[in-house]
Amino acid sequence: MKKILYIGNKLSGRTTNQTTIDTLGSLLQKEGFTVFYASSKHNKVRRLLDMMVTTFQLRSTIDLILIDVYSTSNFWYAVTVSQMARFFKLPYIPILHGGNLPQRLEKSRKWSALLFNHAKINCAPSRYLLHEFQKKGYQNVCFLPNVLELDKYEFKDRVSFSPKLLWVRAFAAIYNPILAVHVFKKIKANYPEAILCMVGPDVDGTLQKVKDYVLQEQLTVQFTGKLSKKEWTEKAIDFDIFLNTTHFDNTPVSVMEAMALGLPIISTNVGGIPYLIENNETAYLVDDNDATAMIQAIEKIVTDPEKTIQIVHNARNSVENMDWNGIKSKWLQLINE
Repeated sequence: MKKILYIGNKLSGRTTNQTTIDTLGSLLQKEGFTVFYASSKHNKVRRLLDMMVTTFQLRSTIDLILIDVYSTSNFWYAVTVSQMARFFKLPYIPILHGGNLPQRLEKSRKWSALLFNHAKINCAPSRYLLHEFQKKGYQNVCFLPNVLELDKYEFKDRVSFSPKLLWVRAFAAIYNPILAVHVFKKIKANYPEAILCMVGPDVDGTLQKVKDYVLQEQLTVQFTGKLSKKEWTEKAIDFDIFLNTTHFDNTPVSVMEAMALGLPIISTNVGGIPYLIENNETAYLVDDNDATAMIQAIEKIVTDPEKTIQIVHNARNSVENMDWNGIKSKWLQLINE
């Protein structure tokens, strides 16, 4: 079996959620591949240096490099390692993440061309990024969705719905968690029994801002901090509606997980989200930062359970296409060809 170096932010732990490097890497190991990782260093400079040193040390050992590519400062990790791979004549596959990658293609055209044009193939986990890359002239792109192991997600077949709201994401400005609190505050006017639980670690100080706002408005919100996948999916049984409030996104795994669990979803209509879920068919989509539309969607879910039940079953059927058992053959083909 081939030996793979996986480059990405392997930072999951007490304060950081799992990312693709954790899930996909583990699944590939179960298929018999030897997978090395870089990097788990929290300091960004040390992380880059660790990626470079690991690539150099393993250059004669590995057969392939997988590289998680993001649109912000982490973009430069991918550029650096990809050029080292070219120098050592190692094939590499960028895995595209982040709803802002199309802007990065425009902003850093030269570096993007060096990174993506010389790849064995570029893997887009969303049809949104597939479309955006092809629009920019990149033809060596394939669609391979983020993966779930569906047998780990128990579908709850609800027959009625109440405004028990669940929000699952890292607390960062880009994910706009305070919108969930705005919505919660307003929905309680008509539904005093409404509750809100927010699950996730703090990234940039946003958690404290949200807590300050909750205190200011004299609300009661449950903050759990970071939970393991098993912990939060078990907790989801007690809730009836999943809120996704992000300003930008690609294909958020938490939304896919909510689809698998049978939670009706209300999400902002940004980035790759409308390529993942369809308004009125598998979820409700609203404009970015539109609290009023989110409240209206909550009321639709609560007052029309028959429609909601159809939506959540449609969502579950849709996400079954992302089960690892159905996707792994494509990954095996990409890696082995």
